Amino acid sequence: MATVLYLAHRLPFPPDKGDKVRTHHILRHLNERHRVLLGTFVDDSADLPSVDKVADWCAQFRAIRLRPLWASLRALVGLFRGEPLTLSYYRDRSLRTWVHALRDSRALDAVVVSSSSMAPYARGLGVPVVMDFIDVDSAKWQAYAAKTRWPWSWVFARESRLLLAFERRMAMDAARSFFVTQREVALFKSLAPEAGTRVGVLGNGVDTNYFAPDPARPSPYSNDELPLVFTGTMSYRPNIDAVVWFAAEVLPRLRQRWPNLRLSVVGRSPTDEVLALAGDAVRVTGTVDDVRPWLQHAAVVVAPMQMARGIQNKILEALAMARPVVAASSCVEAIDVEPGVHLAVAADAQDYRRQIDALLAEPERANLMGEAARVTMQLRYAWSRQLAPLNRFLEGV
Repeated sequence: MATVLYLAHRLPFPPDKGDKVRTHHILRHLNERHRVLLGTFVDDSADLPSVDKVADWCAQFRAIRLRPLWASLRALVGLFRGEPLTLSYYRDRSLRTWVHALRDSRALDAVVVSSSSMAPYARGLGVPVVMDFIDVDSAKWQAYAAKTRWPWSWVFARESRLLLAFERRMAMDAARSFFVTQREVALFKSLAPEAGTRVGVLGNGVDTNYFAPDPARPSPYSNDELPLVFTGTMSYRPNIDAVVWFAAEVLPRLRQRWPNLRLSVVGRSPTDEVLALAGDAVRVTGTVDDVRPWLQHAAVVVAPMQMARGIQNKILEALAMARPVVAASSCVEAIDVEPGVHLAVAADAQDYRRQIDALLAEPERANLMGEAARVTMQLRYAWSRQLAPLNRFLEGV
């Protein structure tokens, strides 16, 4: 058993966002084998009731209340100091003091860091560091820059450049660095060839006991609608782009053939741009208590991501719920499934219309696809299996 400091930029509970799903399961996984100390931020007042629950899982615990306005002002200062905005946003003196006190007490055997935003707290501690980069965040900012007008395009391009330089330094400081897919590993190696064999894959899993069909679970849809569903945090730019594009380019033509077809956009914090989609063809739910009924009773689950990075938890969850999924080819490449057997793949609006139309027209085939997908999730995507590379490293410690 090792004493492991885990640093996460957002409280790992409840697991209701993509990054929190991963950090939640890593925390619980570490806790089964090691003595875990957790340093984290709470950036949403809705998460405050969960602080004590998370503290109970940890030998020591430090949660810093992150107020977005003040954090944004810190980031603005970083803009003038030539620093990545990401690192300035998450800078906190009291968390740094707590981490260094742990180091000074010789209480640490290893540090596991979730995302580059928390990496500064792990530098210079004199213990082995595992970096869970998850995605190549610098590439994400470059993609944002390419789709945004000046001056934000300049800000995002600057963030990409500075953050990549920091990611490269951190990868060389760390004993081991992980990304969520082999595609992200290959991308990072192309940007940071010096990282070499220090970089590997630490995949995402899905809890197939929780995400499981239940015949007793009631449907949230009305009897006269044919439901499509998209799930995700609706303040996240790639999710916003996905549903806005789908509502404009795919849904109208589908509704000519299927007039009772309706897209439900299910997820917290919808922006004004998303709320504006609401009408006869689109329902915007905002936060829901449980996403599983929306998945289980959907005719088809869609994931039309235009700016996707890594593995999309929304797709794993829908597959575990035994539902037919039509997803962007860039997302499916990261998942160990067979297109046409476990899910359908689309590259453009015509593809989405064709694939969805076929599944709606053949509900028996759609159900068989969903059942095959669930079996694959059970066999290949248990969290314990996906997180095994982390075990191997910490056993060495």
